Amino acid sequence: MEKEKTLLNATLCLLVEDGKVLLALKTQKIGKGCWNGYGGGIRKREKPRKAAVRELEEEARVIADPEHIEKVAVIDFHNNKSDGSFFICRMHVYIVRQWWGGDPKETKTMIKPAWFDIDHLPLEEMMPADKIWLQIVLKGKKIIAVAEYGPFQKTLLSMELEVKENDFIFDD
Repeated sequence: MEKEKTLLNATLCLLVEDGKVLLALKTQKIGKGCWNGYGGGIRKREKPRKAAVRELEEEARVIADPEHIEKVAVIDFHNNKSDGSFFICRMHVYIVRQWWGGDPKETKTMIKPAWFDIDHLPLEEMMPADKIWLQIVLKGKKIIAVAEYGPFQKTLLSMELEVKENDFIFDD
């Protein structure tokens, strides 16, 4: 049986250009087999913005300036595990509109990168909560949300989100 990963702090970068977002298929861990943006865990003493840039370079082989990525969401994922335990993962979501290093590359953890029109995302092949929040942030809104998942993040049990009008809560 596959072991469930526990992750407490994470980032997600969405590369956006000309009304499209770049997604890739995750090959392992949380979200395996789903279309997703680029991101991962925040290391001890690492700021979310720096972690986002590091993960983007590791997973897509492109470089972004931490000062030129826009934080658009903070989502707390309440995760129920199959053994009855529970953990909360806080995810910091960023929009990236400028990067260096050419086109994003396929890596061991993120394969088949593809551009999707923001209005025509492969929602049925994404994490269940993405169906609710992703298009909101891609259309320029900022949110704070709480989602509850069942074991292995396969079932979305509930989700609440609030669109925020001011940016102060999004500082790292």
